[in-house]
Amino acid sequence: MQTFEEYLASLLQSRMDSKVKDAMMYALLNGGKRIRPQLLFAVLKSYGQTIQKGMTTAAAIEMIHTYSLIHDDLPAMDDDTLRRGKPTCHVAFDEATAILAGDALLTLAFELIVTQPFDAKTCLGIAKECAIASGMEGMILGQTRDLEGENKQYFKESELQQIHLYKTGKLLSLPLICGSLLSGHSDDIETWRNIGTSIGLAFQIQDDVLDVTSNEETLGKNIGSDIANHKSTYVSIMGIETAKEKANALLQDARNLWDQLNIHKEPMEEIFKNLIHRSR
Repeated sequence: MQTFEEYLASLLQSRMDSKVKDAMMYALLNGGKRIRPQLLFAVLKSYGQTIQKGMTTAAAIEMIHTYSLIHDDLPAMDDDTLRRGKPTCHVAFDEATAILAGDALLTLAFELIVTQPFDAKTCLGIAKECAIASGMEGMILGQTRDLEGENKQYFKESELQQIHLYKTGKLLSLPLICGSLLSGHSDDIETWRNIGTSIGLAFQIQDDVLDVTSNEETLGKNIGSDIANHKSTYVSIMGIETAKEKANALLQDARNLWDQLNIHKEPMEEIFKNLIHRSR
């Protein structure tokens, strides 16, 4: 049986060779945390389903996430040079190739979603959720507001929260929602959406903390870039310890929500342990 990493690689290896394909594989297969696939698989296991049922959807979500990272690292965006411990895609290749690689990953993700061997309603439901989460009222809206906020003298916590609800929270809610759809439990979607919102905000706060407390070797990416780009963060607004407390409270909120669902709790408890003790 293929591991998720092997499956992910196989989806690109069979495609026509090109410089863009090389850049896609470079960005996609260079050791990400795979938190989104982990979340999707946890939901499936919570409903007594096998993770094999979610492999293609998880791969598609990871492609969407990777596309967003490639574009986020570009000189016109955050202008970062390190991602997952390696030079960012535009540094390893060139800016034009990186842009095309991101575009290709996004479009391939939707090809995979709509050609899954499930009923049309399920495939279309997943495609719609992916489009909403990654589009102009999802992750892109969060990125837009993030860019607009550069060099702003002062951010309210509520303003920062709105940015990250879209920029990070939407793509972290997505695998939970898709797991619910794949399991045939669409009635639980809104609860999973709320769980994802809490996890997404906690994840971003943890990122802000790690950006000032960790190092590039551990994180595998540039640290201090928020300061360099004059961005407000949860740490700059409330300090490290209060930020940590808020992240833990949000994770506990998520845990309380999934306790209300009629599921096997152990898979989500494992996710909770990994997030609460996150170091990268």
